[in-house]
Amino acid sequence: MERLTPKELERYRRQIQLPGFGDSAQQKLKDATALVTGVGGLGGTAALYLAVAGIGKLILVRGGDLRLDDMNRQILMTDDWVGQPRIFKAKETLSAINPDVEIEAVNDYFTLENSDELVARADIALDCPHNFTERNLLNQACVRAQIPMVEAAMNNMEGYLTTILPGKTGCLTCLFPEKPEWNRRDFGVIGAVSGTLACLAALEAVKVLTDLAPPLYSQLLTFDLAALEFRKYPTYHDPHCPTCGAFNSS
Repeated sequence: MERLTPKELERYRRQIQLPGFGDSAQQKLKDATALVTGVGGLGGTAALYLAVAGIGKLILVRGGDLRLDDMNRQILMTDDWVGQPRIFKAKETLSAINPDVEIEAVNDYFTLENSDELVARADIALDCPHNFTERNLLNQACVRAQIPMVEAAMNNMEGYLTTILPGKTGCLTCLFPEKPEWNRRDFGVIGAVSGTLACLAALEAVKVLTDLAPPLYSQLLTFDLAALEFRKYPTYHDPHCPTCGAFNSS
């Protein structure tokens, strides 16, 4: 375990001052690795706030090139990067903002072939891709590895957020036994909506890793930013879930 440096203590001084945080929580962040899948308007912004909070390592997973219509929400990108693999620009931007964070950029989608290897190297995962194929794979890999997963998704002006703790809470399969249709090109988005959800997702990860405050275990936060309405609901934990049922502790 590498101790916090004087530079890091100064960089994170304002959050170290938080009641219940202190040097010990900052050290927990430095010692942690977060896996972020789907590094776009949601995942990229969540990665940004984990980087500035002092996470030790980020594993960023996203295939594909940057499109011009990504630019209203993908704040790690620049206009001159359109047409190039976005994941490398994400790493470049985050490294420039906080060079003390180790960043691994995986220019690929999250697949069955790479899922277990990537999850095995993380302490927490943030589920932020644009499709349920990757979300299902990450959920399954996190259940197998027994590591927490922050589940965040949005559509138009609405979003939801929960934190899954395998063996203790329901998983994504419990939450959505039948996955909704989701066309990544067929919904509108304002960058501030994905950014709002991303900030909440990053905060959930910080809470899980540091015990700063209770995460959204067994709770689903939903919001409608058009009406500025936020609600929380209990989530269902299916004891016979085909994904997590064998890992249930009760």
